[in-house]
Amino acid sequence: MANDVTNFAFSTPRGVQDTTGVDKSAHERLLLLSDYSATINGVFNATGAHLVFKTVSASPAVARNLKIQPIVGSTPYLSCLVLLTDYTVTRTNTGELTYAVPAVLSDGTVPTWN
Repeated sequence: MANDVTNFAFSTPRGVQDTTGVDKSAHERLLLLSDYSATINGVFNATGAHLVFKTVSASPAVARNLKIQPIVGSTPYLSCLVLLTDYTVTRTNTGELTYAVPAVLSDGTVPTWN
């Protein structure tokens, strides 16, 4: 499936709570829960990535292990359980057939680099 992926983006944001008292002249903040989101983009391949992503809309939702590696088989990599929330297939007027699959953290475990 990796050869169908053309690019990806991911984010590991933290929530922030403003705790600034009236006696301060600058913000005070606390870090809250971690989160994770990603978008995987690629070239549609009926015998490749499509076999994995075609079930995204099926119920019930299934958590999937998403492993982000800059180069297949390399380290470092980021791995976590995600829910895939959509499978958008786009055909342009010039004939390209591509997909985009957004993912969000599913199990409350902080994503970590290995």
